Amino acid sequence: MIIIGEKINGSIPAVKEAIEKRDAAFIADRAVKQAEAGANFIDVCASTSPENEIETLRWLIEVVQDATDTPLCIDSPNPRAIEAVFKYANKPGMLNSISEEGDKCDVLLPLMEGNAWEVVGLTCDNNGIPNDVQTKVDITKSMVEKAAKYSITADRIHIDPCVMALSTENNSLLNFVKEISMIKELYPTIHVTGAISNMSFGLPVRALLNKTAMAFAIQAGMDSAVLDPLNRDMMGTIFATYALLGKDKHCRKYSKAFRAGQIGAVKK
Repeated sequence: MIIIGEKINGSIPAVKEAIEKRDAAFIADRAVKQAEAGANFIDVCASTSPENEIETLRWLIEVVQDATDTPLCIDSPNPRAIEAVFKYANKPGMLNSISEEGDKCDVLLPLMEGNAWEVVGLTCDNNGIPNDVQTKVDITKSMVEKAAKYSITADRIHIDPCVMALSTENNSLLNFVKEISMIKELYPTIHVTGAISNMSFGLPVRALLNKTAMAFAIQAGMDSAVLDPLNRDMMGTIFATYALLGKDKHCRKYSKAFRAGQIGAVKK
């Protein structure tokens, strides 16, 4: 599982405060802890006013890169903000994100030509997030075809089928599983990602639903996720699911995670 650490986001009150105070130590600590917990990418999202976003993103990028070698995931709903700070990344990471909305593909895909950058692709367009599975698959096809024009192969794309809340869409998980399967059938090397926690929005005991949904999603082919790598229960579910599905030879990764203290009871 490719883990995109989600803990540096200005929508989180503590992070918002750290950004306002330019508390580099707080941001660096969050970056390091996520990297140590197994994050493959550290997401940096300013979630601030448009006039301050570029400067804030640049600051976050510099702080995180000084703290850890883990690649960045540069996150903004504004493709031009990503374009403006792209040059400050010291190594290829991930862009978050493209979609069929507006000109996001036109702005961001050229940045990825001739390098090893990866990208998140949201299955939405100018009409918003579609409710039906086939439309999401069609949007995926369109983004993959546009990426190919810049020699971006499917294995550099992380498709996010936009998990819907179970409280408002009774077939949310069933549709998500079907979307994963159909996308993977079309593009076997493509990654499927997403924020699985969206599934439990508005419901009690959210952690229980999230962990269960993650197990089903992994079985269907989800191999990338935006989550908190410090959530030991969720990380434990991921390692256990891979082992149970026969995707972890001799349970080596599961056992290694336990020995490293990543899963199981916290050692005193």
